[in-house]
Amino acid sequence: MILGIETSCDETAAGIVDADGRLHANVVASQANIHAEYGGVVPEVASRQHIRDIEAVVDAALKDAGCGWNDLDAVAATNGPGLAGSLLVGVNFAKGAALASGKRFVAVNHLVGHVMAAFIKQPAGTAAGEVSADSSRDGIGAGRSKLMALIVSGGHTELVVTEGSVRDGFEFKLVGETRDDAAGEAFDKAARTLGLGYPGGPAIQKAAEGATYTGTFKLPRAWLDGASEFSFSGLKTAVIQMARRHGVDGAVLGPGGEAERRYKVAAIAYEFQQSVVDVLVTKTLRAASDHGCEAVALVGGVAANGPLRTRLVEESPLPVLVPPISLCTDNGAMIAMAGLLRLREPGESEFDAEVIPSLRIG
Repeated sequence: MILGIETSCDETAAGIVDADGRLHANVVASQANIHAEYGGVVPEVASRQHIRDIEAVVDAALKDAGCGWNDLDAVAATNGPGLAGSLLVGVNFAKGAALASGKRFVAVNHLVGHVMAAFIKQPAGTAAGEVSADSSRDGIGAGRSKLMALIVSGGHTELVVTEGSVRDGFEFKLVGETRDDAAGEAFDKAARTLGLGYPGGPAIQKAAEGATYTGTFKLPRAWLDGASEFSFSGLKTAVIQMARRHGVDGAVLGPGGEAERRYKVAAIAYEFQQSVVDVLVTKTLRAASDHGCEAVALVGGVAANGPLRTRLVEESPLPVLVPPISLCTDNGAMIAMAGLLRLREPGESEFDAEVIPSLRIG
């Protein structure tokens, strides 16, 4: 039984998985409402809130799993990438808990955790998550396989070749990333421009659902000459310019908002979302083909976006692994799963592990 602790940004999370990678607990205390006032995450506010929440979150995870500290075999915590102050809270709590209970402590890469979320087994009697019809999570994870993982979140947009198995471990090779804004960051900035609030991903998706699209609002796609890299800064700028042109920049759309303004915001949100999804899906499938992958995984907070999930599954000629939405956003279960792989490696507790805000994958 492995306890995973995640505090890389603004979610205080703890999760527990067993030796088979089966989920036993996944508790998350979100700070979204706190940071919504500022239109984004304030690092010092985030770290202070982690201190307030972490003990209760871990206690809740242990209770949900029906176990105590004596039932655990190891404690894992995210040591990067992320906000330095937030990472310190989780790592120091995990180290102290492991030392006091005599358990092994392992430091985990947050991005590896996101990829491993695709292989977490759900409790008996629950849905296994969304996968394409011709794939199974167990089948791909059980034997050695090679898949293309698209990691999309507020701070990251990466294409990572992931080769190996849950039993024997994985090797990661970074083959593409964003040159500027991450996809999630672009969602937040577009939502802020359109007066839709924070976090931007759900706000943009909700606004786009009400669009009556006529092709009036057209935004660019940054293809970068076919490279396995991404760029969303130009799209962000295009949204800002379009919103100003149509008089909807910073619009607060309450129940009594003007119909015309609502129409314009919905149409721009729809086209923005389409642009991001087009690029992410096309480049991911192209990279998977170029690197001879057998499957595709969609992970990270932006993987909760409905159109992105649907398009990738529908258009991919390969099996697609997509975790349930609760395992896409930052959570402790994915860190526990990554910790399980680390636990299978020989070694002692990593009490000397430091936080690495700029830690990379592959």
